Amino acid sequence: MQEPRPFLVHGQWKQGERTARVVNPFNGHTIADVGQASETDVEEAAASAAGAATAMAGLPSHARYNILQQIAGLIHRRRDEFASTITAEAGKPITDAKREVSRAVQTFTVAAEEARRIPGELVPLDWTPGSDSHLGILRRVPIGPILGITPFNFPLNLVTHKVAPALAAGNPILIKPAPQTPLTALLLGEVALEAGLPPGGLNVVPCTNALAERLVMDARFKLLSFTGSAAVGWMLKAKCGKKKVTLELGGNAGVVIEPDADLDLAAQRCAAGGFGYAGQTCISVQRVFVHHSVADLFTTKLLMHVARLKTGDPTDESTTIGPVIDQAAANRIESWIGEAVTDGARVLLGGKRMGSVVEATVLSNVNPDMKVSCQEVFGPVVTVTPYRQLSDAIALLNQSDYGLQAGVFTQDINKIFYAFRHLEVGAVLANEIPTFRADHMPYGGVKDSGLGREGVRAAIEDMTEPRLLVLNLKEPAGSS
Repeated sequence: MQEPRPFLVHGQWKQGERTARVVNPFNGHTIADVGQASETDVEEAAASAAGAATAMAGLPSHARYNILQQIAGLIHRRRDEFASTITAEAGKPITDAKREVSRAVQTFTVAAEEARRIPGELVPLDWTPGSDSHLGILRRVPIGPILGITPFNFPLNLVTHKVAPALAAGNPILIKPAPQTPLTALLLGEVALEAGLPPGGLNVVPCTNALAERLVMDARFKLLSFTGSAAVGWMLKAKCGKKKVTLELGGNAGVVIEPDADLDLAAQRCAAGGFGYAGQTCISVQRVFVHHSVADLFTTKLLMHVARLKTGDPTDESTTIGPVIDQAAANRIESWIGEAVTDGARVLLGGKRMGSVVEATVLSNVNPDMKVSCQEVFGPVVTVTPYRQLSDAIALLNQSDYGLQAGVFTQDINKIFYAFRHLEVGAVLANEIPTFRADHMPYGGVKDSGLGREGVRAAIEDMTEPRLLVLNLKEPAGSS
């Protein structure tokens, strides 16, 4: 029997008084038991982060650069171990897991570069008579300890999107990983220690939701960075008090396909974006609005692409659609499909499940009130709806509580800019699906999809505060 996996506090590995089981979502096998932090452990971790703030803020940019580069190199060296861990605990197909590891390496590499160029500003203050000799110098300083709460679906790269900019800015960070996927975050803790991060610079603390809420309310943390469901995110924001908050929450991403679009490209990309990792990303393609004149042709092409996707064992290199995270999620997705069919939706493909694996499902005849349209499915379900005017499609896409990203396929630049002006989302992607994300771009949404932006440079802005130095520069004696 393996020893329970310890957690990381102040550079030391600690065994918890109790453990939680991590289960492979595909076959139900136990992967590991992971120590859970007690109230005392959580207090120690918070104190560790607070105590490390001075040391982290004092690291010169070249030291932060070197640590981040070392972490990137160590992740790359252990890439197979990271990928297999992601597949085992998250059920992510191994090809997607390998891609996630590569993205994490890239994110830490970008953060290393950004650590050397956190900007400042020279502020002229001689605009008012009497302030002729005054000059301002603005620089950004670390905000202090950060609390990061992360979800199961990207157990490495979404953790990285909190850890890397925090370290680049000179802040300590405490990560509370998702209960389903703590092992990958703990591996990252190992790597950070090996890279020479000061004790308390990164603490990785699996714990109960109640203890996590206590951390959220702890005034020693200056920023909460949360990625997860909208309901939990907004609830935690209400408990944050005076600390800064960034929220990356849910979505039900839409795509608009105009009659002049490259339909082969659009169908291939929508199939990839709707069903990769069983649709378990907040920018997974969920709603497709296609012009009525090409709706039948596009739908045929989409179904052909989706039918080729292999479902099954995530350790198989050829698998695209593995399990959803657990049986409860599979049951929910199946029930939402059933409700939609009862209310008049038509199943064009899929619709069934086998254990925790849900078939790739394409629905038509949906209406905006169905859960598969107005809520986040977070599963392998795509709806296809025809429209007559571009303005109608924009209105349908905006008819959502969410507003993360949206895609528009057209060859007409005027239509692209029309969509850019009118879509209520954080990003519009032209001739690309909303599932696209470059790790250095500003990323985030509006409405229930969140608050603030991630992407390394954007996150660094939230994780630092501007500080102004005002100089009263007098003429030196004897200079006149």
